[in-house]
Amino acid sequence: MSRKKAFALRIDEEMMKAVEKWAADEFRSTNGQLEWIIYESLKKSGRLPRSPKT
Repeated sequence: MSRKKAFALRIDEEMMKAVEKWAADEFRSTNGQLEWIIYESLKKSGRLPRSPKT
């Protein structure tokens, strides 16, 4: 199971509302949506860390 690190995020109120709506539309939590957005961005840019083989 992957470890998670908590951190505070300051975000524009209108942007947060848009993320919350998007999350609801996708049946995800707001946190899950933000994780997905970051993951997709990292993958697209080729910066996604490789997971260690087990």
